Amino acid sequence: MGRFLRIFAALLALVVAHPALAEVTLSFHSFNGSVLVGRYPHTFVVMQGTLDDGTRINENYGFSAKSAGPAVLRGPVEHVVMTEKQKYITSTNRHFSVQIDDAKYWAIRREVDRWRNAPGKYYDLDTRNCIHFVGAIAKLVGVKVDYPQDMLRRPKMWLNHITGRNPQLGAKPVD
Repeated sequence: MGRFLRIFAALLALVVAHPALAEVTLSFHSFNGSVLVGRYPHTFVVMQGTLDDGTRINENYGFSAKSAGPAVLRGPVEHVVMTEKQKYITSTNRHFSVQIDDAKYWAIRREVDRWRNAPGKYYDLDTRNCIHFVGAIAKLVGVKVDYPQDMLRRPKMWLNHITGRNPQLGAKPVD
């Protein structure tokens, strides 16, 4: 019995000393936007949580034209990977979230860097906009994605469409 208690105590010490499992939540957001208020409809991702090494994560990424103007309508323009202030994020539509591990987190960060560091004029309203950026990230975490032509400039509608294509997310469309 004494040996059993020593083994049990050793196992209990390992369990208690082991840090809680790390977890990062990846959320998919849209912003309704309006030409009148100076912000166009937009979609972006938010990552919050803790990595396995204890690093706290509170990051967000979206993809946009470096400057808005008529040139955006004519073809590729300079791009930017942008981040939003927390007060802005709380006023957006959160469509769905998924839990990711460290490997997925770092894969997403590499994808963000790939878009950020793309050479030349990489933003294109019809082929490489915020929807395509968020779609690339969604694919990395196993979300089924497509890009219906009539939704390429309507982020909220597009994320609602993606929600419908992925019932495993347990999410409902945002009104």
